[in-house]
Amino acid sequence: MDFAVLIPISLFVCIAYAIKVCVDARVRRQMVNAGGSEELVNSVLRDEELRRRHSSLRWGIVLVALALGFGLIQWFGWQDVTPGLVAVLAGATGLGNLAFFAISRKLG
Repeated sequence: MDFAVLIPISLFVCIAYAIKVCVDARVRRQMVNAGGSEELVNSVLRDEELRRRHSSLRWGIVLVALALGFGLIQWFGWQDVTPGLVAVLAGATGLGNLAFFAISRKLG
């Protein structure tokens, strides 16, 4: 991989994430300063926490499913990028998302 391409992409992602964090913090501060009810503020903060936990759960499940997909590819000994290889990875990602959906319905 060419690092001359990777560095600007990484920089763009970092800047976009920093802007998102600043905007989210500003919105929360304005909501508190606007005199919104304490119940509303607590509800928003609780929802954010739940969303963060679900996001971590989703990515954990999807990455484990992808790891299993890569393990299958290694086990079958596939070396070249073929439609079968891509299908295994896409299927593993889909199964990870479906597993997250089932688990999140039980939690919620």
